[in-house]
Amino acid sequence: MAAASPTTAVPDVADVPPPTDAQQKVIDRIATQRARLRARRVARAQSLALSRQREGAGGIDESMALRLAGFAREHPVAMVAMAGVGLVAGPRRLIRWAGVVLPLLMRLRR
Repeated sequence: MAAASPTTAVPDVADVPPPTDAQQKVIDRIATQRARLRARRVARAQSLALSRQREGAGGIDESMALRLAGFAREHPVAMVAMAGVGLVAGPRRLIRWAGVVLPLLMRLRR
């Protein structure tokens, strides 16, 4: 094996000058951003764990029918308005719009 030449040697830590003020600001910003990203990752992992726990604990409690019933109790005027729009629009339009809206709702539910 050939020995490494002196020009490719890694400089000693003592040979490296301390960073300038501008360089130190960049280093600090990088450290802050890394900490923020790490915190986001941890929060996301906790959120996913909590949602998995809720899904496993009570699938019946989170059914779409119960959510709709709760919404109807809280917003009766909105439900009457939606029923009126449904009567005016007719069944064909309702089915067509359900084909558009339901995939969007399922995507939002994730």
